[in-house]
Amino acid sequence: MEEMMNEQQPAPSKRDAHLARLKKNYPDKEFEDDEALFGQIGEDYDRYESENSAMREREQTLSDMFAKDPRSAYFLNDMRQGVDPVIGLVRRFGMEVKDVLDDPDMQAELEEANKEYLERVAKSRELDEEYERNMQETLATTLPQYQQRMGLRDDDIDKICAAWLQIVRDGVLGKLTEETIVLISNALNHDADVANAQAEGEVAGRNAKIGMQLRRREAGDGVRSLAGRNGDGGDQAQKRSIFDLAREAE
Repeated sequence: MEEMMNEQQPAPSKRDAHLARLKKNYPDKEFEDDEALFGQIGEDYDRYESENSAMREREQTLSDMFAKDPRSAYFLNDMRQGVDPVIGLVRRFGMEVKDVLDDPDMQAELEEANKEYLERVAKSRELDEEYERNMQETLATTLPQYQQRMGLRDDDIDKICAAWLQIVRDGVLGKLTEETIVLISNALNHDADVANAQAEGEVAGRNAKIGMQLRRREAGDGVRSLAGRNGDGGDQAQKRSIFDLAREAE
């Protein structure tokens, strides 16, 4: 019976299939309407197109190099299969490789190339060490302190780290998404927005106080003012301007 019921269930529509895939890839997002759904599909398509374009350019560069000298393709294939690069060079380019190393006219260029290699290795090692130091400080100090101060759960910190890693990946690819632009813009304008909200709240509070005083004076408290001669002081008090009331409200 269960098998018959499963056979009768219709296959999901292409829209539902895309929606399920997006929810799997973006569990924190809600796709409540077609605008959000197709907007995310468009962003994904743009990203894939950019990545594929970069990959095609790299493939074309390799293809041109292999076409110019097929030995380079064989050499790289040897390395892929685990052949020692020196043995691969001799296998594909012959012992003239050693002659180049011993050629007096090539010594200056070889020394410069070796210098670049050593500098690159040293820089790479320096960056690796700096990365390890920064990552240890981030994991042991920065994140735990921020989590405790803000009262965040572990999954909140995980989401923050995931968003940061995505931004880093996009940066390596030279990509700046609209979502990242909005995130950075909101962060940069946060202090100004808070200050504006506080100022608006203060103005609203003063206005409310002024309105309350006006309503009290219009309603009256049933007691005649004793200020001034023949009661004139009470009338003058009621003739005060809105600016006087504003100063009292401050």
